[in-house]
Amino acid sequence: MPEYRRAKVPGGTFFFTVVTYGRLHVFRDEVAVSLLRDCMRKVRARYPFSIDAIVVLPDHLHCIWTMPEGDSDYSGRWRWVKARFSRAYGRTPGDGSASMRRRDEFGVWQRRFWEHWIRDEDDFKRHCDYIHYNPVKHDLVDSPAEWPYSSFERYVRMGVYAPDWGSSVGAEVLGMDLE
Repeated sequence: MPEYRRAKVPGGTFFFTVVTYGRLHVFRDEVAVSLLRDCMRKVRARYPFSIDAIVVLPDHLHCIWTMPEGDSDYSGRWRWVKARFSRAYGRTPGDGSASMRRRDEFGVWQRRFWEHWIRDEDDFKRHCDYIHYNPVKHDLVDSPAEWPYSSFERYVRMGVYAPDWGSSVGAEVLGMDLE
């Protein structure tokens, strides 16, 4: 079986999909989402990166990160975020398999994550649209503005989106499927 190779682009911008173990609804409430924010903030303080866009859904999250110039270790950052969250979330070490316990996964996260190197502005825009429309796609809300756990409001404040963007299916969201 061929070995999967991740795109390693120092200073690159990447789209990520990270899924909970067994699609558990870990992020169904504000407490867990706040804990995730805190874990990301602490990891970013030690290993800088910028979060350009994000959405946290009950069983997965999508985000776009830009790495510092000369740095491509997003895998290490995800390992730190996942381990820190798992310990703080309070799953017991008995949850999950022995190999999961060795990696501090504790039955909270799927082992891997999916990444895509963002190549240009159009690619960035398409992935931002996907991120912000995702709660509507999953029938959690009728409009991206209704979902509290995303960067959508920041994009509205920046003038990227109108407040009602995505509340009706338009050309910009038709056929989006990046999962």
